[in-house]
Amino acid sequence: MESGFSSSSKDFMENVEQPHVLAVDDSDIDRKLIEKLLKNFSCKVTTAENGASALEFLGLGDHPNHCNVSKVNLVITDYCMPGMTGYELLKKIKVLGGRSSDVHAKTDQTVRH
Repeated sequence: MESGFSSSSKDFMENVEQPHVLAVDDSDIDRKLIEKLLKNFSCKVTTAENGASALEFLGLGDHPNHCNVSKVNLVITDYCMPGMTGYELLKKIKVLGGRSSDVHAKTDQTVRH
């Protein structure tokens, strides 16, 4: 098992509609790595380099373009990004996205307020 996932995980992914993941990270290398890993598991992946770009893609930014908005099943975001942290991005998605947004956050860093 090269990837750390069991064959049953791959079988599960093959039987599920292709999930759409929005990966947000200011590091180009990290975005490409996340994209490659998720595509190996048949995910549709869209990347954004910052929180503002992610909000625009979701149709929640300053210039919403609802014509190009597609359903995103999961947002993976870096916590520490210039301009808007990952936590701030998730808060905005929850507030601006309304009832259709179910936001859960997990971090491997200690967050202090």
